[in-house]
Amino acid sequence: MGKLKKSEMVNYVIHAFTAGNSDYWLNETGVIEEIKKHFGKIDYISKPLDFQRFTDYYNEEMGKNIVVEGRMISLELMASPAFLADAKLITNKIEEKFAIDGKRKVNLDVGYVHHTQFVLATTKQQGNRIYIGRNIYAEITLMYVYGKWAHSNNSYENFKDEMYKKELEVIRGLYLKKRKKIK
Repeated sequence: MGKLKKSEMVNYVIHAFTAGNSDYWLNETGVIEEIKKHFGKIDYISKPLDFQRFTDYYNEEMGKNIVVEGRMISLELMASPAFLADAKLITNKIEEKFAIDGKRKVNLDVGYVHHTQFVLATTKQQGNRIYIGRNIYAEITLMYVYGKWAHSNNSYENFKDEMYKKELEVIRGLYLKKRKKIK
């Protein structure tokens, strides 16, 4: 029988994508402040990322003539992976708060970076996702193999892109520094 070990702390992250100008939606409307209220300090926000070129799925909700813009946000928060379902419920509430006429203008996909993987939470079940409680599923979106992020066939298209992987590499570097301090 294997011995039970406490799980390693992970670095919580949010992939935020918005209806148009992400600076406006994150800073001017107060989304960043709401994130900080629930999760604490932010230690990194990426430059704007082109999310629109991967899908037009969100244009029905966010606006037909809107360019959907993404940002990777690293939270200073180091917590157990077991917090992921609760974190997803919190980000869902934040999305609802900033919706207009029931339509989201900000989408917050919460997950975490571990030195071996990037995991996202979702409410949608698929064969490659594991139920983690509270009607939330977890997906290993990327794995860190041989010194770089590797995607699978099931990974979201934007996370297969080198631009997104570079941002996650920055966040992984922050995580590794924080991890050394808590060991």
